[in-house]
Amino acid sequence: MEFKKLHSQDKPLLIGNVWNVPSTKTAEKLNFQAIGTSSSAIASILGYNDGEEMEFSEMEYFVKRIALNTKLPLSVDLESGYSRKPKEIVNHIKRLAQLGVVGINIEDSVVNKKRSLLDVDNFAKTLTEVKKHLENEKIDIFINVRIDTFLLNAPNTVEETKKRIRLYQDAGADGIFTPCIEAEVDIKEIVNCTNLPINVMSMPKLPDFNTLTHLGVKRISMGNFLFDNMYNQFEQVAKTILDQNTFKSIF
Repeated sequence: MEFKKLHSQDKPLLIGNVWNVPSTKTAEKLNFQAIGTSSSAIASILGYNDGEEMEFSEMEYFVKRIALNTKLPLSVDLESGYSRKPKEIVNHIKRLAQLGVVGINIEDSVVNKKRSLLDVDNFAKTLTEVKKHLENEKIDIFINVRIDTFLLNAPNTVEETKKRIRLYQDAGADGIFTPCIEAEVDIKEIVNCTNLPINVMSMPKLPDFNTLTHLGVKRISMGNFLFDNMYNQFEQVAKTILDQNTFKSIF
């Protein structure tokens, strides 16, 4: 699979995180190698909180419009699968694959009032079943498993992350995503504990791309931060218009 090969380059794959057709077209214009949806950004557009508040069908509609308007490899943030049942998760992945999606992110935490980690053994079993069903149906899709230990500041974060990586690798994961990891020493330890490509995310103290390359990181994503930054700028521009009583500032 071409998308999988992008995770074994000398430099990390920089994912352009998108949320609609205009952001997708911008990513394509800037020559990103691949794009990935931000579930948080799409949820925000629809007035939802992140964490599977929106229906799968609502997210699917956005994916369809994005897929129809790009030639770039598209990965989709599937949150926790929009179900805890393997067969339903597989059905969701099949529907995305039919739209041309080549990869998914699936995370090992859920939001029930607040976000919490799923039981690691149960989630590993779910992944094993999902992978088996996909292989039986000859659906080739890159499964990037998001481990939320750093995001949730879990006890013994590094060791808990390594434990989860081992189980998810055995379950058939194609890649590992560790959002909110920042320290070089932590990144190095996580990279060195597995042969799977490691994905890190935009954070205030994340090392620069050259340093991440030397550490062995294979994928870098933006999460919802580009989206949030854009709307902060929108607010500032709108405020300037109100303050100046003229549109001159936008031309």
